[in-house]
Amino acid sequence: MLTSPSKMLNVLLGQAVVVLSLLAATPALHAQNLPRIAVTDLSYEEKVKEYFQYFEAREKHNNSYSASERSRDSNFSSSGSSSERASSRGESSVVAASGSITMISRGELRKFTADIKGELLKSGAYRLVQGKPWTQQNTEKLYDIIDRIKKGYYPGADYVLFGSINNIDFRQESNPIQGSNAVSFSLALELVGEFSLINTRTYEIKAAFSAMGEGSDTRLANAAGTVIALNKSKVMQEVSRSLGDAVAAEMEAQFNPAASTRSSRRIERQSDTVQEQKTVIFK
Repeated sequence: MLTSPSKMLNVLLGQAVVVLSLLAATPALHAQNLPRIAVTDLSYEEKVKEYFQYFEAREKHNNSYSASERSRDSNFSSSGSSSERASSRGESSVVAASGSITMISRGELRKFTADIKGELLKSGAYRLVQGKPWTQQNTEKLYDIIDRIKKGYYPGADYVLFGSINNIDFRQESNPIQGSNAVSFSLALELVGEFSLINTRTYEIKAAFSAMGEGSDTRLANAAGTVIALNKSKVMQEVSRSLGDAVAAEMEAQFNPAASTRSSRRIERQSDTVQEQKTVIFK
């Protein structure tokens, strides 16, 4: 039995529609299979030393005094009486102390995580979910990430990327340039954080690493008394971007080793940054 051309065409069109539907559904299915990650704000702990001086003076005193006197005198007789009492009590003390008290402040820094999230999204290997912020202060519970997972701080997350700051180095310097009248003014910031990727169901650590973000702004002046305004916003932005790139690279190496595009993109970004840097000379 021969099939008419119109029926054959309908069959081919139907098959094409099925194939196109499968192709359209593939990206959605792939996205659903991506691990969902919650990125915490960066925890920090700093020690604050305060000087104190205390002085207290105490004094007590109880005084009592009584006196009586009687006298009688006439042509035929004479009499007299006299009495006197006195007592005194006293107490005094002085308390003085001075020294320093070291206090520990703990919390979460609401900065430097936007570029971490952005770089993870750019990789196309993860989905991100928003967790609840930590609002308590000065408690070691801040670092108990398992307790926070159990209390539902990260609903819908398969993994939590927990980060804490272990060092911040902020420098502002002015250095004369040898052989000239110019002075180099610089503002630099380096931030080092430690990160752990934790499975929210098994509490297994899937990745652990340290990452550094750095940024700087340098200006030259060759006239005495020149006012230099260094760009702090630029420095903060560079720190955030370099930290995000470093975290995403470590995540790729430890948790998503199949991806291979980040290293080349990182090299391109570094070369673009070098080309964009400019030196401003004030006269």
